[in-house]
Amino acid sequence: MRISTITNWAYGFTLLLTGISGIAFISSVRAADEERLAVQQHLTLDDFGEELSIAAEKRSDEARLYAMRGAARHLNAFRAEERDIHARERIIERLHALDLAPAERSALQEVQRNLEELDALERAAIAKVQAGDMASAQTMLFGPDHERAQTGVLEPVNRFRALAATRTQAALREARERSDWFGGVARGMLGLTALLFLAVLYFVLRRRVALPLTRMTGILARLARQDYSVEVPQDRRRDEIGDMTNAIHVFRDNGLERDRLEAERAADQRAKDTILQMMHRLQATETQGELAEVVACFAPQTFPNLAGHLYVQNHTRTGLTLASSWLDPVVSVEAFSPAACWGLRRGRPHVSNHDHVDIACPHVGEGTVAALCVPLTAQGDTIGLLYFEERQDGGAIGGASRLYLELMAENIGLALANLRLREQLTSLAIRDALTGLLNRRSLDGTINRRRQDGDAAPIAGLMIDIDHFKRFNDEFGHEAGDVVMQQVAAIMLDAVGDAGQVHRFGGEEFTVLLPGADEAAGREMGERIRSRTAATPLAYRGRVLGHISVSIGVAASPQDGPVANLVARADAALLEAKTRGRNLVIVASGVDGTQKSVAA
Repeated sequence: MRISTITNWAYGFTLLLTGISGIAFISSVRAADEERLAVQQHLTLDDFGEELSIAAEKRSDEARLYAMRGAARHLNAFRAEERDIHARERIIERLHALDLAPAERSALQEVQRNLEELDALERAAIAKVQAGDMASAQTMLFGPDHERAQTGVLEPVNRFRALAATRTQAALREARERSDWFGGVARGMLGLTALLFLAVLYFVLRRRVALPLTRMTGILARLARQDYSVEVPQDRRRDEIGDMTNAIHVFRDNGLERDRLEAERAADQRAKDTILQMMHRLQATETQGELAEVVACFAPQTFPNLAGHLYVQNHTRTGLTLASSWLDPVVSVEAFSPAACWGLRRGRPHVSNHDHVDIACPHVGEGTVAALCVPLTAQGDTIGLLYFEERQDGGAIGGASRLYLELMAENIGLALANLRLREQLTSLAIRDALTGLLNRRSLDGTINRRRQDGDAAPIAGLMIDIDHFKRFNDEFGHEAGDVVMQQVAAIMLDAVGDAGQVHRFGGEEFTVLLPGADEAAGREMGERIRSRTAATPLAYRGRVLGHISVSIGVAASPQDGPVANLVARADAALLEAKTRGRNLVIVASGVDGTQKSVAA
């Protein structure tokens, strides 16, 4: 066969292959367009269903928050979500015009009906709140009717998404198969055409050596700059190029693992530094409120994906009260008993609602929020609780470092115990053990501070003595005498209230300081204490102790003299009251010793 004949046949065969390849490419492009439209329709319907579900849940959440808190921002948010829901309902109406399956249309119609029912229920609840009936609104929004209506919206939405996904995925699969088939035909034709023009050696060198090396050169350059995000293609060839590709894979995986370990070490160090800073701040706190602020500041820095509360046990050990919160926890209980927490019962951290593998704490309740309760202890005594819960934007209870949790809880517990010990020691230093009143040391400190500061503000002082107190001790015993002093102390505390301070001066004598009061106000207060005491009968162990009377001396500063001798002047007036027969209020009017009395 002549060379020209072979050339002509090759040219004709090339034209035929090129024409077939062109037709196949055009068909492949059309199939790809159909595939892209199927994907777009699938994503559009799925996104719409997801947005509709989220919008319905957010609107219900805002309605519930408004019913619980009554805040206007929740009502505004509810109305905004309501407008979005109505906009999506109009989209549903437009979706009916699309080429949807009967089951999909049925699901959309059910969504519309249930949305209207849910909207009516929540509007009624909002109206209840605006009418002031928040209890009925909460019952409506948290009751079974609302739950059933909300489920009636979410279930057909999910069914619609599943039906749409099934249909669009089938169309996508069919379009992809056509595109792949035509593409395969086109590539095959092109390959056959290329074989007519390329030599085998050039093909081998170009495809098997030159191109892989060129591609790997760019990858190696990025890896050398420690850019481990570069994707290394998989190459399963058993030759030098394949070995080099495998080695690059190992190098990249090692680099990624090293970056991960370094990130973990950096995160651990940041957590340690944060806890150390918190420990320093806790050591400097002087009140329980300051401690709660420190915890609320540093807890979210240590565990940024966990919201929580700090609870402190009350002094009677009958309950825990909320001290501080951070990152807006979903579960928010102001107070509960220790028996309502499994962590406090067991004295160990307890996880609730995490994969529902353990019983939930009663104060948390059954739900979808995973929570962790960490008891705060000091010297074997439980004094509080750290509560953590997973946030919706990320974070997991299981991911929180148990070591850091225990370290944080230990330091908070010790700091809280130190504060309470300091309060107890302070109370012992300035309080009288029998009556609970401020003692003589506290009285002297108050007088000395006013004298040293040059405080010229008015102040009245009362010296009070229980008349014939020895009689109670001699006739009824010293325990009865203690009861008398406790009763008189209670009367004085009730009479003085927030107007001043009541001190036990010594024995059966008491001192009352009334800042901002003049002599007349002091005399009025003294008469109030005297009359209430005289009108109060006492009994001890079934025996009537009789009526009690007190003698009172009143002095004032600076109108009648300096604050330095305020107590002495009031004491002199008290002696005068006892001299005149007791059960009197005597006022020391000035340094000249003239006195006014108020008799019983």
